[in-house]
Amino acid sequence: MKNIDSNTHVRGESIYVDDIPVRQGTLYACAYDSKIAHGTITKLDVSAAEQFPGVVRVLTYKDIPGINEIGGIIKDEPLLAEKEVHFQGMPIALVLAETDEIAREAVHLVKVEIEEHHPIVDPREAHEKGQLIIPTRTFKLGETENAWSKCDHVLEGTAETAGQEHLYIETQGAYAYPTENGSIRISSSTQGPTSVQKTAAWVLGVPMHKIEVDVTRLGGGFGGKEDQATAWGVFTALGAYLTKKPVKYVLDRMEDMRMTGKRNPYVSDFKIGISKDYKILAYEATYFQNAGAAADLSPAIMERTLFHSTNSYFVPNVTATAHSCRTNIPPNTAFRGFGGPQAMFVIEAAIAKAAEELGVAPSVIQKANLLQKEDEFPYGQLAGGNEAVDSWVRAENLYNIEQLRKEVTDFNSKNKLFKKGLAFMPICFGISFTKTDMNQARALVHIYQDGSVGISTAAVEMGQGVNTKMVQVAAHFLGISPSRIKIESTNTTRVANTSPSAASATADLNGKAVSIACNALVKRLKSSAIKKLGLSASCSIELKEELVVIDGKKSDLGWEELVMSAFLDRVALTENGHYSTPTIHFDKAKEKGHPFAYHVFGTAITCVTVDCLRGRYEFDYVKVAHDYGSSMNEIVDRGQTEGGIVQGIGWMTLEELMYNKQGRLMSNALSTYKIPDIYSVPKELEIDFLNTNNSDNMAIFKSKAVGEPPLMYGIGAYFAIRDAVRAFNPSANPPYYAPFTPEKVLMALYEGQTATSRVLKDVAVGRK
Repeated sequence: MKNIDSNTHVRGESIYVDDIPVRQGTLYACAYDSKIAHGTITKLDVSAAEQFPGVVRVLTYKDIPGINEIGGIIKDEPLLAEKEVHFQGMPIALVLAETDEIAREAVHLVKVEIEEHHPIVDPREAHEKGQLIIPTRTFKLGETENAWSKCDHVLEGTAETAGQEHLYIETQGAYAYPTENGSIRISSSTQGPTSVQKTAAWVLGVPMHKIEVDVTRLGGGFGGKEDQATAWGVFTALGAYLTKKPVKYVLDRMEDMRMTGKRNPYVSDFKIGISKDYKILAYEATYFQNAGAAADLSPAIMERTLFHSTNSYFVPNVTATAHSCRTNIPPNTAFRGFGGPQAMFVIEAAIAKAAEELGVAPSVIQKANLLQKEDEFPYGQLAGGNEAVDSWVRAENLYNIEQLRKEVTDFNSKNKLFKKGLAFMPICFGISFTKTDMNQARALVHIYQDGSVGISTAAVEMGQGVNTKMVQVAAHFLGISPSRIKIESTNTTRVANTSPSAASATADLNGKAVSIACNALVKRLKSSAIKKLGLSASCSIELKEELVVIDGKKSDLGWEELVMSAFLDRVALTENGHYSTPTIHFDKAKEKGHPFAYHVFGTAITCVTVDCLRGRYEFDYVKVAHDYGSSMNEIVDRGQTEGGIVQGIGWMTLEELMYNKQGRLMSNALSTYKIPDIYSVPKELEIDFLNTNNSDNMAIFKSKAVGEPPLMYGIGAYFAIRDAVRAFNPSANPPYYAPFTPEKVLMALYEGQTATSRVLKDVAVGRK
C-alpha cells in the first residue's frame, strides 16, 4: 500500500500549522530571548516595545496566571525567565502584535540588563562542580572489578559525540484561539499533544479539559518536537487567553536553531578487557551527558544510553555509569535514537581501539561477541532470539564479504592518494518507552451509516507513514477497502491522555489499539449478520473483501448493507480501543527488569573512499541486512531505513554542532551547519529485509518498529573512514570524536612527518 499522504504532499496541498487560514484579529507572537548564557536579570524594560505602533501587548513572567513552568520530567524550566537566564536563547518576554513583521521589529526594543556569570558548556566541568540534573545512575552485570585479571588485553580510552540539529523542514510553531467559556484550542506542530495540553493548563491555571490540542501532521520531528514543541504551543495559548484573540507563532529558521535544544553531546570514558579468543570479558563506560540548562528529556535519554551500553554484544561483566550534566546551552532533547546511538559509538570505539592494538579487523571482535539467544543484557532482560547473529551472517553471505574485502585490498594496493575503508555496524535497539506507564494507547473508531470509517488515534504523522499503517490495520480487521477509511487529526478531545509519537513505538501502540476497537466492532457486525441471514450462532462468519463470508463461502450480504442493517437494529457502530504493552516492567531501585517489548537487530557494511590529498570522502555503499520482523509495508519501511541511515551518516561526518565558551551557538545557520545532500549519500544503498518471526515479537502484525534503529547504521561511516585513514597512514590515531569532518580527516591523514613527506613526494612524482 502506498503512503496515503503522497498525493497531497506532491501537490502542495497537505496542511501544516503555517497553512491554517488565520482568523480575523489574529495576533502574531515573537519572543525576546537572552543574549547571555548565564546571568542575573537586573533590569527589564518593555515599555518601548509596548508603545511601538501595532504592538498589542508585551508579556513577561508576571503576566502568567498559573505556574511559570514547562518542565515535564523535572520542574526546572520556566516559560519566561524571572530572575536568572540559563542559556543564550532563553525567552524573557513575548511581543504580541498585529503582524508578524511588527512583532519581529518590536522585539528589538525590549531592553534587558543582565549581570553575567561564568557559563558552563563542558559536561565534565559541570560534573566536577556538582551540576547534575539527576543523581548518577549505574547499570551492572557480573563483577567487572574481578574480571580484569582474567583478561589478556585491557585497553582504555575516550570517545566523544557532538550534538545534532534536528533541522526538520517545518520549524516549531503553533496557532491558538479562544473558544467558549475560557477554553483554548491550539493547533501545534508537536509529537506530544498531551504534553502541550497539560503544560498549557498549568501555565494558564485552568483544568486540562479547557485546553484542546489538534495536530494534523508535522513537517518532520525526529524527537525535536516531542518536548520542545510545548513552549511555543503554550506561548500562543497564553497570548490567546490574555488577549481573547487568536495568536500565531511560527519560528524562522534562525530562531529555531538558536532557541531549541539538540541531540545530547556526550563525552565518555571506556575500559575494555578481551581474552585471547577475542571475547569481551569486561567493559566499563562512564558517560558525561551534556543535558543543557534544564532537564527536558535528558534523564530519560541518559537512561536509554545505559540500556544500550553494550549494543549487540554479550558482555558478562559490565559497569555502565551515566551523569546528566547541567550546562548553559539550550536544554537538549530527544533525537532519533534517544541516547542509544551515543552509547553504541562508545563501545564501537572501544572495540576499534582493541582491534588496532591487537592487529585484527574490528569485525573479528564484533562477530565473536554477538548476542546469542537468551543472553542477558546489563539491565536484566534476556535476548529473545538469535537475530544479532542471523543478520550478521545474512549480510556476510548475501553481499559476499570476502569479495568486498578483496576489492578494498586490491584498490588500496594500487592507489596511493585514494584509500578505501570498510566497516561493519551491528545494531540492537529496544522497542518501548522505558517509562513503563507511557506504553499505552487508545483509538476511537466510527463506522458511519454509509459504510465509511473514521479513525482517531494518538499517533502523530510526521513523515514516517504511521497514518498509512493505521489504515492498513483497520482495513485488515474490518475486511474493507482502505479507500473507505479516513484518518482524523490527532486531537486531545477525541483521544485523551496520549503518549507522544516517539520511541519507535507509535505504530505498535496505536495499531494494537485500532485492532482492538475494530475487532469489537466486527464482533457486533457478525452478530448482526447472523440475525439478518437467519443463521446458526455456531456457523463460521468472516468479513472479507467487503462481503460476509459464511463457512468459507462468500454470501450476497455486502459491507454497506450489513452496516445499515446493524444501525437500524441500534447496534453501536463506535468503539474505543485501549492497548497497554504486556510483560514490560523496570525497577529503578535495582536497575533491573524487562523494559522492552522486543528488540530490533541488523547489520550494515559500509565502504568509503577517502581522497587522501584533500581529506574528502565519498561513501561507495551501505549494504544492510535489517530485522523487520515481518514488514507490513515494505515501501514505508524502506524509506524510513534509508532516511535513518543518511541522518546517521550526517551525524557521524558532517554535522558539527559547536558552541563557544560563552555558550553561543556558532553553527547557527545552514551556511555553518552542514547536513547531507544528494552528493553526500552513499552511491549504493542496498537493504535486505531479514524476515524474522520470533514468538516474542509483540509488534503489530509482527512488523517490527523501524523509526529509530536504522540511524545507528550510520555509526559505521565513522569507522569506515577511520579504516581508510589508517590504510594511508598506519600510524594515525585520531581521537574517537564524531563527526569525522573532512578537516579532521585531513589532519589525521598527515599525523606525523613520515606520512607528510611521503605524500608530498608522491604528488611531486605525479606532477613530473
